[in-house]
Amino acid sequence: MENLIYKDEAYLIIGKSMEVHNNLGAGFLEIVYKDALEYEFKKANIPYQREKEYEVNYKGNVLPHKFYADFVVFDKIILEVKSVSTLTDEFIAQCINYLKVSQNKLALLVNFGEISLKYKRIVLDEKLNQWKK
Repeated sequence: MENLIYKDEAYLIIGKSMEVHNNLGAGFLEIVYKDALEYEFKKANIPYQREKEYEVNYKGNVLPHKFYADFVVFDKIILEVKSVSTLTDEFIAQCINYLKVSQNKLALLVNFGEISLKYKRIVLDEKLNQWKK
C-alpha cells in the first residue's frame, strides 16, 4: 500500500467522526455534527480551528469573498463536513479548491447523512494540478 499523507492524524479525525456518527446516527443538520466533532476534538486535545477563514487570490488580487473551512485540524488537514444522501463530485471539487487556496495537502470529506459514515481522502498533486484519493 502506498504511503498515506498524515495517516495517523487522519485516522484520529475519522475515528472521532465515527464516534459522532455512532452516537447521533444520520439525519441531523451539518451544524449538529460540527458541534459534536468540536466536543470530541476538545475532549481528545486534538488541535483544530473551526470555520477558519481563507482569502481567495485571483491573479494577484484578493477577492472580496472568502471561504471558510469547516475545520482545519492539526493545522494541516481540511475537514469538510456534509450531511447529504450521497457524496458527489461537486463536494470533491469544493475540497480541491479549499486545498488550493489553503495550501494544505490533505482534505477529508466526511458525510454523516448516510446509514454508515462515508468519507474520502483528497490529496492535491500540485505538479499535475489534480487530486488523488
